[in-house]
Amino acid sequence: MPLIVLCSSKSFCSYANYTAVIDSKQYVSNCDGLAGGKTSGFWKVSPCGSMVNWKKHRRKKAGLCGFVMKGSDGFKLSKGKPEIGMSSEEAIVALKSISDPNEAFSSFKAVAELPNLVHTTETCNYMLELLRVHGRVVDMAVVFDLMQNQIVYRNLTTYLTIFKALHVRGGIRQAPFALQRMRMAGFALNGYSYNGLIHLLLQSGHDKEALQVYRRALSEGIKPSLKTYSALMIASEKRRDIDTIMVLLKEMESLGLRPNVYTFTICIRVLGKAGKIDEAYSILKRMDREGCGPDVIAYTVLIDALCNAKEFDKAKEVFMKMNSSSQKPDRVTYITLLDKFGDFGDLDAVREFWVKMEADGYAADVVTFTILVNTLCKAGKIDEAFDTLDNMRKSGISPNLHTYNTIIGGLLRVNRLSEALDLFEGMETLGIKPTAYSYILFIDYYGKSGEPDKALETFEKMKIRGIAPNIVACNASLYSLAEMGRLGEAKDIFNELKKSGLAPDTITYNMMMKCYGKAGQIDEAIRLVAEMMESGCDPDVANVNSLIDSLYKAGRVDEAWAMFCRLKEMRLSPTIVTYNTMLAGLGREGRVQEAVELFESITHPNTITFNTLLDCLCKNNEINMALKLLYEMTKMNCIPDVFTYNTIIYALISEDRVNDALFFFHQMRKMLYPDNVTLYTLLPGVVKDGRIEDAFKITKCYVCEVRNQTHGSFWGDLTEGIVRVAEIDQSILLVERLIFEGLCRNDLVLIPLMKVLCKHKKALDAHELFVKFTNSFGIQPTLEAYYILIEGLLDNHLTEMAWNLYKEMKTSGCAPDIFTYNLLLDGLGKSGRVDEIFELYEEMLCRGCKPNTITHNIVISGLVKSNQLESAIDLYYDLISGDFNPTPCTYGPLIDGLLKLGKLDEAKNFLEEMVEYGCKPNCAIYNILINGFGKARDVETACELFERMVKEGIKPDLKSYTILVDCLCLVGEVEDALHYFEELKSTGIDPDSISYNLMINGLGRSRRIEEALSLFKEMQNRGIIPDLYTYNSLILNLGVAGMMEDAGKMYEELLLKGFKPNVFTYNALIRGCSVSGNPDRAYAIYKKMMVGGCSPNTGTFAQLPN
Repeated sequence: MPLIVLCSSKSFCSYANYTAVIDSKQYVSNCDGLAGGKTSGFWKVSPCGSMVNWKKHRRKKAGLCGFVMKGSDGFKLSKGKPEIGMSSEEAIVALKSISDPNEAFSSFKAVAELPNLVHTTETCNYMLELLRVHGRVVDMAVVFDLMQNQIVYRNLTTYLTIFKALHVRGGIRQAPFALQRMRMAGFALNGYSYNGLIHLLLQSGHDKEALQVYRRALSEGIKPSLKTYSALMIASEKRRDIDTIMVLLKEMESLGLRPNVYTFTICIRVLGKAGKIDEAYSILKRMDREGCGPDVIAYTVLIDALCNAKEFDKAKEVFMKMNSSSQKPDRVTYITLLDKFGDFGDLDAVREFWVKMEADGYAADVVTFTILVNTLCKAGKIDEAFDTLDNMRKSGISPNLHTYNTIIGGLLRVNRLSEALDLFEGMETLGIKPTAYSYILFIDYYGKSGEPDKALETFEKMKIRGIAPNIVACNASLYSLAEMGRLGEAKDIFNELKKSGLAPDTITYNMMMKCYGKAGQIDEAIRLVAEMMESGCDPDVANVNSLIDSLYKAGRVDEAWAMFCRLKEMRLSPTIVTYNTMLAGLGREGRVQEAVELFESITHPNTITFNTLLDCLCKNNEINMALKLLYEMTKMNCIPDVFTYNTIIYALISEDRVNDALFFFHQMRKMLYPDNVTLYTLLPGVVKDGRIEDAFKITKCYVCEVRNQTHGSFWGDLTEGIVRVAEIDQSILLVERLIFEGLCRNDLVLIPLMKVLCKHKKALDAHELFVKFTNSFGIQPTLEAYYILIEGLLDNHLTEMAWNLYKEMKTSGCAPDIFTYNLLLDGLGKSGRVDEIFELYEEMLCRGCKPNTITHNIVISGLVKSNQLESAIDLYYDLISGDFNPTPCTYGPLIDGLLKLGKLDEAKNFLEEMVEYGCKPNCAIYNILINGFGKARDVETACELFERMVKEGIKPDLKSYTILVDCLCLVGEVEDALHYFEELKSTGIDPDSISYNLMINGLGRSRRIEEALSLFKEMQNRGIIPDLYTYNSLILNLGVAGMMEDAGKMYEELLLKGFKPNVFTYNALIRGCSVSGNPDRAYAIYKKMMVGGCSPNTGTFAQLPN
């Protein structure tokens, strides 16, 4: 006969029940724990304890009663208290010993009917599983109902066992679906079960399903508990689902549940995180109205939210209100205030709260001291921060790792890198080991300083030290790579991160999206969104903003708009950054109307929002609308900044509305200081309008302001902007005034003027200006000024003046650099003055100026042009025997020289040699080779070279095709020439007049006159104006073909177009007449040629008939 003992830890005593089969009769007996005993059936049950014993043993483990019953196996009932009570596990073992499910279920029910005895979760779950195995779903419903009635905890196993019995797969997540089947099978959940199931779902991370179960409970008229509502709200808070939280709040109130402090605090926190500060503040007021006074946590949460929203005055109000209430600030409140006001940089407020904190009995500790150090660092008071560190130690408080990291961060913010490194290196001597965050500070610094290699080096050092990179370290490393667009290295870190078991967060994905965006791989960036969601990392609005920006920059406007529209389904609220990104993108695309409509939908636009739309309007010629928006901006208490005014001034200057631009400039100066961009924008228009005096006064006022210390590039940028818009004479007038009045005393204002003059072939005027500024105004010219003028003089073939200026430069103490020497060497090479090249080269070496590749290329080219090819080749081999790295510009002159001497094989050998030295041939090299072989009438090799170039991935240019067409026409291969000419047009390259002329001439010489005339017509339809060569070619070939009438018409057209016939025109006409057997007409043309002042050549006499 088996023994069954059930224990309950919630009872003072355990009760034993037993079933025995004796003489085929079933008996049930129990012990009720009372003195005296009780008879049940045929059995007399002895007492197992008295109430006296309960007080003595109530804190001991339940299960103090035990019975052994005699069964068929001969055991006898033993009465009395056992030495050790039976545990729940032992009870389950006893229950498991009953092999018959009917007998087990009967025993289970019998125990349940006993007074003051409750089954445990373990025994109930065992019974459910046993019944499930035997397919007894109805009996399972009985067990579940018993659990509800006796308030036995239903855990995850309880529900999963029932789900299995009802053939529901997918685990607890399928609860919303399983509930329907449970009801149909007789499982009716009460309020406790619904509350418990909701909690189980939330604990398992199935928030959506928990809400569905909650909705079902409401539909069945069941009222969830306040605890359930709080749990659902917290889950919704994690998903940033404000709407659901506020709906839950309304629904609980409609059911008569009164929100408590905890519920209200959840609402305050979630509204605060969402930036809905007014709503959060109203919750606090409501708590007062409804008599649910806020506690310390509620006040602190609201203060935190207000500070995060930069509502520091309101945060102080709440703090004062808190002080005046019964809920006094605690240490957490003070830490929150110190931390938030410190982050804001309000050092005075931090000190004020510090005094109040100490007055309230909260002594400063390492946390508060570290916050103070952080505040001082952010205020740039690094030395004071070090003093605070000393005070800390004097107070007996040892700075911790966070304190040192804070000071290192402060030093890096003010670019005191060496001190930060010293402090970092000295930390370990103080017994403080740096963590990943310590390294992150340096990684972040290097990344933001544009030094990604040092950032990666620090990242590697951290790993070498045995510090496992955390997600923040990886993100900091990715930042620098994302900014530089170094996708390959970013992918390596990203993949390594995932392999190490770290889960990328939204920031990681955002960095990778930036990298892909900068690399133009937008589809890969979009793919990352799907990857995020699959890995359980919900995209945040920053990820979406990044994608929208990348899509706009890639010109994929509709996709950007679609991504914006997807925010709602992703349960994300657009931020002001989202709207600003959208406006900027629409502005770039010129979609003004859509930008305006989007702007009107924004509830709280900020200054950047207004500026973005203003920029859109101004760049799309909607200046009047922009001015209306500016006035609207001031009405909405959104203060215009310098960018706002610069945008308006730019638009007005663009429309030559100088008076209006000046008006807004003076309006701006009443409130703001103009910046460099303001002057760059305004002054070009003012000078262009001839208002030199106004321009001078504005510049003088700007320069004289203490806060505007003009940096080195200011004057150059300003003058460059002015001279780009205004006439050169007007620009010179302003610059002379600036120099004369002493506002600028360097040549930065002179250089842009000389650049423009030299560009327009007015090198003499530039030289005159240079002399005036240096001699009359005493400006000391720099190397850049000399270089620009020497270059301009050489381009205008004023070689002697250029060399005199070079000599003057040296005597004035301005040492030439490599660029100056290269410029002069190139000039000598082009003029064939080879001896002087080597003289200058030697001078360069004597002055300690090291030649570069360009220098050597110039010398080699100069030697080739001076017919000293062998010397050029010798120099080349001398150079490559050293550390010289040849470029295509090195080989070009050498190959060209060899081809012109007919040394075709040697030229081709140089091509192979290029590849051996790791110098990849470019299009220019192949053009030289194709031209050389073509002119040597080896068109087969020329065509092979062309095809080789294409196979190597080098795209032929217009010159490539033109050379090949010319060479093929030269040897009469007109059909092949025409094939390449058509290929030229199919590649998207537009033929020019030269390529058309060569093809027309080739067709004409092959007597394909109609095709030549067709090309002539096509040429004009493409907008290419025929030149004298075109007409000469057609006149000649028409005449030779005996079509003198057409040749004459072509001649008349030539005159009508304003071209003056040359000797080749007349020769063509004379030849045509001679071929046509009209000698008189030929001599008449010859006479006309002579009268017109055109001298004949040998060809003329060869064409005249005898």
